[in-house]
Amino acid sequence: MILSLLILLPLLTAIAILPLKGLKQVRVVSLFGAGLQLILAFILLYFYWTERSAGNGAMMLFENNYTWYAPLNINYHVGVDGISIAMILLTSFVVLAGVLVSWNVGKLSKEFFFLLLFMSVGAYGFFISLDLFTLFFFLEIAVIPKFLLIGIWGSGKKEYSAMKLALMLMSGSALVFVGLLGLYFNTNTGNGQHTFDILRIAQMNIPLAVQKFFFPFAFIGFGIFGALFPFHTWVPDGHSSAPTAASMFLAGISMKLGGYGCLRVATFLMPAAAHQYSWIIIVLSSIAILYGAFATMMQTDLKYINAYSSVSHCGFVLLGIGMLTKTAITGAVMQMVSHGLMTALFFAGIGMIYDRTQTRQLSQLGGLLKVMPFISTVFVIAGLCSLGLPGFSGFVAEVTVFMGSWQNADNFYRIATIIACASIVVTSVYILRAVGKAIMGPLQLTDNSSPLLWRGARGEVDAKWNEKWAAALLIIGIVAIGIAPFWLNHLVGTSAETLMKNIGRIVMLK
Repeated sequence: MILSLLILLPLLTAIAILPLKGLKQVRVVSLFGAGLQLILAFILLYFYWTERSAGNGAMMLFENNYTWYAPLNINYHVGVDGISIAMILLTSFVVLAGVLVSWNVGKLSKEFFFLLLFMSVGAYGFFISLDLFTLFFFLEIAVIPKFLLIGIWGSGKKEYSAMKLALMLMSGSALVFVGLLGLYFNTNTGNGQHTFDILRIAQMNIPLAVQKFFFPFAFIGFGIFGALFPFHTWVPDGHSSAPTAASMFLAGISMKLGGYGCLRVATFLMPAAAHQYSWIIIVLSSIAILYGAFATMMQTDLKYINAYSSVSHCGFVLLGIGMLTKTAITGAVMQMVSHGLMTALFFAGIGMIYDRTQTRQLSQLGGLLKVMPFISTVFVIAGLCSLGLPGFSGFVAEVTVFMGSWQNADNFYRIATIIACASIVVTSVYILRAVGKAIMGPLQLTDNSSPLLWRGARGEVDAKWNEKWAAALLIIGIVAIGIAPFWLNHLVGTSAETLMKNIGRIVMLK
C-alpha cells in the first residue's frame, strides 16, 4: 500500500489544486504535498531497512500484484529494492526543491504546479513498476508534461526546444516499446500466455538471438532519455529553454529514467546481449564523457554549461552499467543520485541568477559574490560537486564507477577507465572558469545602459526564503552522500549484488 501512496499522493495533490483560485492556496497545497512525498520516501526507506535487518532477503520488497488487463496478462505489479529506493529519495528531494524555487511563478501558476506534480506521478510509478507495460505507461506520463512546461513557461526558442525534446523522447519511447514487445512475445508462462512481469522474465532463458535483436531497441530507447551519444542533442536545447523547476526535473529525474531503464530492463532482462554489446556501450559512454566535457568548455551560457556537462556526467552512468561489475553498477546508481541532486542545485542557482540579472551569459556576469553571497555559494558548491571534490557526492559516485570499471582486467576496459578519469581535468577547467568569471572578480556595473539590470536593486538581490530552503535541501543530500557514503553504498550495493548474481546465472546458461 505504501508504494501505491507514492503514486496517489502527488496525483491527489495535483488534482486538489485545480479548483483553487488564489495563488497562495496553490503554493501552500503544492508545498504541503511535495513535503509529504519526502516524508513518505523516508518512511519507505525506514521500513525497507527494517525488513532487510530482519533477514528478509527477497529481491523485491513490499510487492503488490493486481490484474489490470487479463487477456494480455498485464498487471499492476510494484515493488522496490535498494536501487528503487535511491531513485525515489532523489525524486522526492528534487520535487520539493522544484516547488520551492517556483514559488513566484505568476503565469498560469495553477497549471504550472499541476504539471510539475503530475510529472512526479510518472517518475514514482516508473521506479516501482515490476511489470513492463506498467513501467512504459508511467514513462509516458513522465514525458508528456515536459512539452507543455517548456512550450508555455520556457524562454528563448521555447517552441522549438519543446518540440525537439518531445520528438526525441517519444522516439526513444517507441524504441523502448518495440524492445518490451520483443521480450513479451518471447516469453512463455507455461499456459500458453506471455508475460510482462520483470521478475518472471528474469528467470526465463530468453534465446540469445532474441536478446541480441531486441537489446539495442531497449537500451538505445532508454539511452535517449539518459543522453546516450549521439542521441543527446535534445539535452542542451531542452534544458536551456525550460523554466528553472522543469530544468531541475529534466536533468535531476527524467534523465535518470533512462539510466534506470537501461539497467533494470535492458541489462537485467537481456544479460547475455548486454555482455555481447558491452564494448559498444563503453565506447559510446567514453565518447559522451569526453565530448560533453570539451563541448562544455566552449559554452558561454550558464544553462548550456550545465546541460553539456550533464551529457558528460550521465556518460559515467552508462559506463558503469556497461562495465557489468557489481561495484561499477553500484557506482552508476550512486552517480544517478549524485548527478540528480547536483544538477538540480546547479539549475536552481542559475535560475536565481537569471531572475535577478536577466542574463546567463558569462561575458555579462562578474562579482556576484559581492551582491548575492548565498546564491554565489550555492553556485560554487554545485560546481565543486560537479568537478568531483572530495566531501561531495560527485567524488564518491565517480570513484566508485572508476573502481568498478578497473576490476575488468582486459586492457580495453582499463583504457576506457583512464579516458573517463582524464575527463575530470577538463571538468575542472570549465567549472573553475565559470565560477571565476561569474562569481569572482569585479562587479559589473548596473546602470540603465548596462545589460545587467538588477531586479533586486531595491533590496531583493540575494536569495529569498523559499530559494534558501530549496538549495539547503539539495546541499544536505549532496553532503550526506559525500561525507557518509556508506549508507547509500550499502542501500544500492546489496541490490546490485543480487542483480549481478541473477545476470551471472543467466549468462552461464548461454
